[in-house]
Amino acid sequence: MTAVLEARDLVKAYDGAPVAAVDGVHLAIERGEFVAIMGPSGCGKSTLLNLLAGLDRPSEGTVKVAGTRVDTLSEAASARFRRAHVGLVFQFFNLLDDLTVLDNVLLPAQLAGARGGAARQRAEQLLDTLGIARHAAAYPGRLSGGERQRVAVARALVNRPALLLADEPTGALDRAAGEDVWRLLTELHATGQTIVLVTHDEQLAQAYATRTIRLTDGHLTTDTAGPVGVARNATGATAGVPR
Repeated sequence: MTAVLEARDLVKAYDGAPVAAVDGVHLAIERGEFVAIMGPSGCGKSTLLNLLAGLDRPSEGTVKVAGTRVDTLSEAASARFRRAHVGLVFQFFNLLDDLTVLDNVLLPAQLAGARGGAARQRAEQLLDTLGIARHAAAYPGRLSGGERQRVAVARALVNRPALLLADEPTGALDRAAGEDVWRLLTELHATGQTIVLVTHDEQLAQAYATRTIRLTDGHLTTDTAGPVGVARNATGATAGVPR
């Protein structure tokens, strides 16, 4: 298999903090994996995800995504790289309330310079596949939490990223909506998408992720394979979100 993401000797220390938020993490994510990053609050999970996404710079170490050293990119170059290669999903959706659902999904493609017709077709296809095409002309504030997270996933996928990173994507949802989003990610993983997500939900991580990484005080303490095959078949389907 081919590594989509490689982090070596990764350290993130903040001025005045008694210990590093991330301390000596070495990690490789292979193409097609569905990885859950877990650990107690304050252990460095979100900091690690930000470093992997190029949203923050490490104090030491290197991060390579799709063959590119993201830790050495300028802020502008890092933003361009993320638009092309990394999809991001956040706990609180981060949708623009003054844009329609369709325009929210289209925005990353437009920023990346995609042709209008092709980008619109891709966005409409994603909304249809994710079951929210009927909301294309609606504004995010009119949608439920689960529907807004589906819009956020569609936006993250519109540029066909090599890597999808999600930070507590079900943290703001009720249990039923949270399970719905996990099933959606499972269908996406079944198409070959590489997914890395931060979560507190032990039950769902064990049910769906093919690998679980645990952090304690910034250190990677365990890295275990999950129920490979369960993540691909839990919904009873092996096809779903278009690549």
